[in-house]
Amino acid sequence: MEKFGIYGKLIAKEGEREQLATILLEAAESMQNLDNCELYLVSVASDDPNSVYVYEVWSSESAHQGSLSLESTKTLIQRAKPILAGMERISTLIPRGGKGMKCGSRD
Repeated sequence: MEKFGIYGKLIAKEGEREQLATILLEAAESMQNLDNCELYLVSVASDDPNSVYVYEVWSSESAHQGSLSLESTKTLIQRAKPILAGMERISTLIPRGGKGMKCGSRD
């Protein structure tokens, strides 16, 4: 089974980027206990005052889909919706390994 990665951009309404980043960092914290979530990285860019970037690595695409049905995920999505101006999936990736990722067989 191949690992599944997503690189996305979430665009906050004017002046709401830090609040959106805080919500996404809470999401990252809630992923700490999910073995199938290998990486959940939240970043901002100094030249993009409204966007928050998220890079996620999952053990599989189905593990990622399953995370969307968790109550904690649904709650965070509802909190973020009012301050979101848009979203963009920059890329769907097939992670191969590296620092921060679990390594092992590809089943």
